[in-house]
Amino acid sequence: MGVLLVSCERGENNDQAADDGRTATEDQVVEHYAKLVSATYGDALSRARAMQADIETFLSGPTAELLEKARDSWTAARIPYLQTEVFRFYEGPIDDEDGPEGLLNAWPMDEAYIDYVEGDASAGVINNVTAFPKIDVQLIESLNEKDGEANISCGYHAIEFLLWGQDLSADGPGARAHTDYTTAENAERRSEYLRAVTGFLVAKLEEVEAEWVPGKDNYRSEFLKLPSRAAVEKIMTGMSMLSGFEMASERLNVAYDTKAQEDEHSCFSDTTHNDMIYDLKGIANVWSGSYGDLSGPGLEVVAGQAAPELAISLGAKIKASVEAAEAIPVPFDQAILGEDDAPGRRAILATIESLEDQAELLVALGGEMGFGVPISEGEE
Repeated sequence: MGVLLVSCERGENNDQAADDGRTATEDQVVEHYAKLVSATYGDALSRARAMQADIETFLSGPTAELLEKARDSWTAARIPYLQTEVFRFYEGPIDDEDGPEGLLNAWPMDEAYIDYVEGDASAGVINNVTAFPKIDVQLIESLNEKDGEANISCGYHAIEFLLWGQDLSADGPGARAHTDYTTAENAERRSEYLRAVTGFLVAKLEEVEAEWVPGKDNYRSEFLKLPSRAAVEKIMTGMSMLSGFEMASERLNVAYDTKAQEDEHSCFSDTTHNDMIYDLKGIANVWSGSYGDLSGPGLEVVAGQAAPELAISLGAKIKASVEAAEAIPVPFDQAILGEDDAPGRRAILATIESLEDQAELLVALGGEMGFGVPISEGEE
């Protein structure tokens, strides 16, 4: 297995990778992973705060131009958050029993749970003044998935719906008018809802980001106390589960099979292509150890030392998966349509198959390193 020399203590020397970047202890890879997680969540929080500021500016004096700016800010805020999804699936602070993942990124959502939809102008919490006289964070949190998984009341996609509205066009995203926040019925309640749900998202991101800040008594400190092999197992679990279960099976294959717009991830803004690309770039970040200006020993280093040929195959597959996602035509809700030989459906299927292969290679790598790596829920 190409056993690595791993120190029992993480000393100062373990904070630096070898000069050539191709050799490092598992301790060094784990240390750098924690830095990468912290940096990515830090960016997600920073962009979310910028989105919150732009939404507040819009709500203070709604115009079409300010609504468009708020939409652009939402799209920008998603980019780093999507790259954090590879940090899920191992009971870290994002999705342990008290983790906020379901409050941040749950989907698919029943739009009528929140606001009006085509054919039902009185739908949703916003328009039900009798049952919900006061709209605030406490109400919004209490309603999330209350009577079913599609009853999504908060998170990125709730904000997305409130900014874009339903996507009723094949040629573009939703076209909610800024007058929904000025002269439309329940405009003030709609503003209250958007303001509260955005603030709630920022608050939950602050909680997760704080758990990865260095030098604190938090999850990061506990993670770095784990035996390095156990920490690497967690890292690979996040990569394999995101590859096989979440992306290939849930987000791509379901939409591919049903051809239903409701089954795409960011259906209101028509930015599902970003969801696919940047989730997979998050996996690539962990593999290479690079994110933005941050660089250091990634999983590829210990993989190369444990199983060189397998590591080469896995590295190539991770790169190919990102490229496959980038090749899916935009918008995604049109790419899923047509016969199976249509270009969009071929591109989606190619991405699914690449991700399934990627997950299997991660399982094989785990086996070479002496542990099992799951690729679906319920596996040990």
